[in-house]
Amino acid sequence: MTSAPASLAGIAATIGNPGRSSILIALLDGRALTAKELAFVAGVSPQTTSEHLAQLTGSELLSVTRQGRHAYYRIASPAVARMLEGMMAVASDGPPRWQPVWRGGDALRHARTCYDHLAGRLGVRLCDALMEQGCLALNEDGGELTPAGTVFLNRFGIALDVSRGQRRPFCRPCLDWSERRPHLAGTVGRAICSRCFELGWITRMRDTRAVRITPDGHTGFAGTFGIDLSAGTVQVAA
Repeated sequence: MTSAPASLAGIAATIGNPGRSSILIALLDGRALTAKELAFVAGVSPQTTSEHLAQLTGSELLSVTRQGRHAYYRIASPAVARMLEGMMAVASDGPPRWQPVWRGGDALRHARTCYDHLAGRLGVRLCDALMEQGCLALNEDGGELTPAGTVFLNRFGIALDVSRGQRRPFCRPCLDWSERRPHLAGTVGRAICSRCFELGWITRMRDTRAVRITPDGHTGFAGTFGIDLSAGTVQVAA
């Protein structure tokens, strides 16, 4: 009966180190980064970073892929990302000293990735638009894609018959740390994010989780979702 508490305590101790938690948060956008890049993010020496990465991979919180002389680290699974998001949600309602503080720039606040889905003003307004159009029904615990949503996403180019076969939450809210409101996660959130990259509506920015909305993206988000991205803001058209 002690194995589960012991395992929980071990994972908590691994994540509890500030350097290791910084590494995990840096990888929450789904990218794979090298030890050198993660040392810069965590603000620790390469040797200390190596020790942190050994513990994180040993606890199966991170996975590593080797290509030639380089090793690339990423979050091991969507379950690990959900666990980290859940811990941050608990911290946000806890004592002030534990509450997450937004320290990102406006580019991150405007549009970014959160593991494998869209976040920031863009992600929140996409979620709002889909709910207002009757495509989604969300609550605190999960969500459902409506029949109208299925039609909408198929027209948008997302193969839902493939997406539904994956072993992960299909549709769920994820609390956005800069906007303090939900954006869309799960298989549906990932599919929308991937489709927006595929269409060239958004592009990645170097060394940041922020994404740039292209001119085609401004037109596409307005025409498809009814979202106004002008003047550096994101608003759902009335």
